[in-house]
Amino acid sequence: MVEGTADSISRFVTQLQTEQPPTCRIHQVDTTHPPETGEFNEFRILESDEARVHAGSVIPPDIALCDNCLKELRDKKDRRHDYFFITCTDCGPRYTIIDALPYDRPRTTMRDFETCTECSREYRDPCNRRFHAQTVACADCGPSVILARHDGRRVDSVDPIREAGRLLERGHILAIKGNGGYHLASSTRLTEPIVRLRKTKFRLQKPLAVMARNLEATSSFAEVAPAEAELMTSYVRPIVLLRKRSDFDLSEQIAPGLHNIGVMLPYTGLHSMLFDETSERAFVMTSANPPNEPIIKDDEEAFARLRDVVDYFLVHNRRISQRCDDSVVRLLDGTVTLLRRSRGYAPAPIPVAVPKDACTLGVGGELNVTSCLIYQGRAYMTQHIGDVETLQTFQFQKEATKHILMLTGCKPDVVGRDLHPLFNTTRFADEFAEESRMRVVPVQHHYAHVAGLMAEHNVDEMVGICCDGYGYGDDGSAWGGEIVLADHNGHKRVGHLEPQPMIGGDLATKYPLRMVAGILKEEPEVADWLLERREQFRHGEEEVNTLLKQLHSVHATTTSCGRVLDAVSAILGLCYERTYEGEPAMKLESAALGGKDVLKLEPVLKADVIGTTSMVHEVFANIRRLRVQDLAYSAQSYIARSLGQSAITVANELGLKTVGFTGGVACNEAVTHILRAALESEGFRFLVHKSVPPGDGGLSFGQAVVAAKTRR
Repeated sequence: MVEGTADSISRFVTQLQTEQPPTCRIHQVDTTHPPETGEFNEFRILESDEARVHAGSVIPPDIALCDNCLKELRDKKDRRHDYFFITCTDCGPRYTIIDALPYDRPRTTMRDFETCTECSREYRDPCNRRFHAQTVACADCGPSVILARHDGRRVDSVDPIREAGRLLERGHILAIKGNGGYHLASSTRLTEPIVRLRKTKFRLQKPLAVMARNLEATSSFAEVAPAEAELMTSYVRPIVLLRKRSDFDLSEQIAPGLHNIGVMLPYTGLHSMLFDETSERAFVMTSANPPNEPIIKDDEEAFARLRDVVDYFLVHNRRISQRCDDSVVRLLDGTVTLLRRSRGYAPAPIPVAVPKDACTLGVGGELNVTSCLIYQGRAYMTQHIGDVETLQTFQFQKEATKHILMLTGCKPDVVGRDLHPLFNTTRFADEFAEESRMRVVPVQHHYAHVAGLMAEHNVDEMVGICCDGYGYGDDGSAWGGEIVLADHNGHKRVGHLEPQPMIGGDLATKYPLRMVAGILKEEPEVADWLLERREQFRHGEEEVNTLLKQLHSVHATTTSCGRVLDAVSAILGLCYERTYEGEPAMKLESAALGGKDVLKLEPVLKADVIGTTSMVHEVFANIRRLRVQDLAYSAQSYIARSLGQSAITVANELGLKTVGFTGGVACNEAVTHILRAALESEGFRFLVHKSVPPGDGGLSFGQAVVAAKTRR
């Protein structure tokens, strides 16, 4: 409430919207003019009203260290010089320390640290940058840090953070406690500690994220476009996928077989200080989590589970309320694409056009899971949960979901979940609905993707191209290369990739040579070709012979775009075993860099089926004649052009002018670019995701949207 002259009030309203703090986001301003009371003569921030706090709650995400705090950290005359947890109202942890709302210090893990006289004065001073900064602290009253050996014995060091940096440079592996959990860190120049780290984490090929000293250091080993630099220096500080330079000189063990590397900049004072007394341009900085389990956040668990993995621990004594992985983004064809929406983004709300009284929940699928709550026209997505195939990650999802519900005060009346009857999230949704007397809405996997894309762009109807590795189809079969006609009343499958046999069922998803065998079963040379690669099979020649005998048996089939790309990757010798999600297709994309469409195959379209067998045959027939990069690009080009032509045919028949692209394959740069060019050249509006991940990390958002649109 403000009083003043008409001009001054008008200026105030304008300034409120134009002179915001750097992380402020105003979605709407409503102004009313009641009669003047004359009672106001000072500015005050009132105590939070717990009874009203949930109405329109905005739960703040973690915010990277601001430039002002970084300057004070480096200023020897400043009282917070070298204080690793320096923060202000413009920066610092938020979501990861919040136990409950309203966001006041007593409801955060900062309540364990009583502010000193000077910090208390700053907190109460309206002219101070730390006025009502709930994380205000200094070396006298705030969290502290220690360096310990792997067995827990404390290292006697007056400067534990910079000593940790020196240990990394010398080839040691460290567990470093951050805002949202523990990282495993090592040098990026030395291969031996990275190989050791991979063995202990059971991540033999999966790319590792690195933290670079600054943008200049990043540019020495990666290409950084202006838009990518803007992302890296934003208050979110995500991991940004960048192209490696041609003279890339870090260890190839960081991202083997890939043309890009995930890089983030320091987002806390501790991270910045790690580099101070080293010549390292970057450190490996990957989440500390056992295979298929969530990131470790508690000290006791870290020392128990990581003592045989690391040489040292760098630990602070502030508790972590909510574990939170780093976010991952990529610039795709000029659009910022979220591959993993977590630290810095979650759980900031996403405006969504659904009925204002809708309160619905989506719980995702099985891989890269998030949960999403829609409440008062806003979507609150949890941080990245992961693959809920393990008990620990499944429990993490339950905890994170209940935390979001508690923070918003919302009690959903409908929950959307996947069609798959055996997913853990299906069980979670059904049990939660029964316990809370909610209605369950099963949502087909690819319709959820398309519905989420429609909601992001506030579109009522469109043709959606949805390509990924797997989704349970309406008919119970494995889908993954779909053309979907969708509106808010439902969906219809109007096209799909040719069904291909999965020899050995789920084994074909892990070993792409099995997909090759199934697709090329009529190819006379395939038997000899597979036998030449007997060493790529776990049981050698015996397994190949068994596989060949099975070729003409009845097998489960899939329309998955991911599986077709996997097969091409194996034919080209790029990847014979998938050790992480999307590996064969990612290596195919990297191999295609600089390639040309030398095959120039015409799409094979028969009614609503898009042929893929002929394309795979052509790639196989030319592996000794044409360059790998050209064949890799030609395969991606064929997939994109075929999907585009099929979607255009459907859209023209229905008189629609909007086509969207979603699913995990929408993270592929070449496929996205070719699709966009094909559709926009025909006058179509081409939509991609901007606020949620195209892959399964955005599935819960689409499920919650469908649930909101189908409420009784």
